[in-house]
Amino acid sequence: MKERVRQVFVGIDVAKASHAVAIAEDGRSGEVRSFGTIAATPEAVRRLVTKLALNYERLHFCYEAGPTGYGLYRQLTELGHECIVIAPSLTPVRSGDRIKTDRRDAVRLARLFRAGELTAIWVPDATHEAMRDLVRARQSAVEDLRCKRQMISSLMLKHGRSYPGKKTWGARHQRWLQQQKFDHPGHQIALQEMVLAERHARERVDRLMTAIEELVPGWSLGGAVEALQSLRGVALIGAVTFMTEVGDVRRFEHPRQLMAFLGLVPSEYSTGMKTQRGGITKTGNARVRRTLIEGAWAYRWAPRVGAQKLYQHRKVSAEIQDIAWKAQSRLTGRYRRLIKAGKKSTVATTAVARELVGFMWDIARRSMPTEV
Repeated sequence: MKERVRQVFVGIDVAKASHAVAIAEDGRSGEVRSFGTIAATPEAVRRLVTKLALNYERLHFCYEAGPTGYGLYRQLTELGHECIVIAPSLTPVRSGDRIKTDRRDAVRLARLFRAGELTAIWVPDATHEAMRDLVRARQSAVEDLRCKRQMISSLMLKHGRSYPGKKTWGARHQRWLQQQKFDHPGHQIALQEMVLAERHARERVDRLMTAIEELVPGWSLGGAVEALQSLRGVALIGAVTFMTEVGDVRRFEHPRQLMAFLGLVPSEYSTGMKTQRGGITKTGNARVRRTLIEGAWAYRWAPRVGAQKLYQHRKVSAEIQDIAWKAQSRLTGRYRRLIKAGKKSTVATTAVARELVGFMWDIARRSMPTEV
């Protein structure tokens, strides 16, 4: 009877209908080979695990993150085996390799997994993933609303009509749009359809916002979301976006790691005695980066706690309040010094956003439950 090998590293190239599987046996001289293709169903995965367990004592699985989600990860971990999800952008690729197939990708994953060259991502639980999808749905709805409003504004501008009031898209602006008359019925119908589409998009945003407000208090990270709102420039959407996209901030040992993860650190090109730094790297999560920079604009003004923030401060501990005030004092001073030194306002705001990450990291880790 053949003796079972101690452990094996399994690379899976996942797809909608089927998965390509490859294995790399333990040791530098261990065999690396394609194991075939299986259907993308839980039952097929279960049969694969059972078959591999007959010949190997320990099974280690990996696959790249993608549109198929984390169902495969959760099934494999529930079966009692190690599984990691890989960041595709950080997977090493040979520059001269111009042949890409599912089988070759699976073999490459298995070989790199055994060598320890793959970078795993943090996998959220089902509740966290649901909250993240809800926040992303709202962001998509907001973008759709912006496009609908831009279409109406473009139509009015094309006909030389400008709203005389100061605030657009309020009740008065809506009445003004309904009062517009065109000679050709085609223009009138187009305007009415655009106004109707804008109303539907606005109502969709309101529904999603209401759902977020109702679900955050019962979420395990709801306390961290509440605490983050004590910071200037961070409201409910900014806080919940940060927590849903970043997840467990304690996996970052230092805030600089989180800054780099979000692409807010300067790029660098150094060779020999020459060191050249450029703009921020813009790697990682663009949603969080955009939200942070939008919130950082609030630090242009002198530090103060307004009525709305005072109400928010009463909901958190004195320790969190002190951190929030320290952030205001430091970041407003940072913005003024950079502007005084001749930096552009966009550059100064980005620098403030980078330091804001450090305060958010500190508050979040103090407010999170022991287990996430």
